[in-house]
Amino acid sequence: MILHAGDLVALSVFEELAQLAPLEAVSGNMDALALKGTLPARRIAAIGGVNIGLVHDPGPASGRALRLAAAFPDCDAIVYGHTHVPEIARLDRCLVLNPGSPTAPRSTLGSTLIELTIVEGKIEPAIVTP
Repeated sequence: MILHAGDLVALSVFEELAQLAPLEAVSGNMDALALKGTLPARRIAAIGGVNIGLVHDPGPASGRALRLAAAFPDCDAIVYGHTHVPEIARLDRCLVLNPGSPTAPRSTLGSTLIELTIVEGKIEPAIVTP
């Protein structure tokens, strides 16, 4: 499954990703109107016994993890986008994750994404440089 935290940019990218695997996505600020009109701003994906919240813009860095956990109280992890900077953080039982960007990175790691392994309700995230 592919989880996308927004900025697919074009409907054609959404369609290509959906051909590769089941796709859960939210709209981003750089998305075409066709995507903004069909993708939600937030969603929760139930995968392998866990709930993963998706949102594009997480707001200011200050208080981000607490704010996201409050916005998705029933989630085991929250994936956000917008910053293009990869992050794996834990707030109590909740993971707060940003995959970075495979196409427009803003970190010293270069292009990144996060691979999630889910086994028996436990999520193991890993930053991957494709």
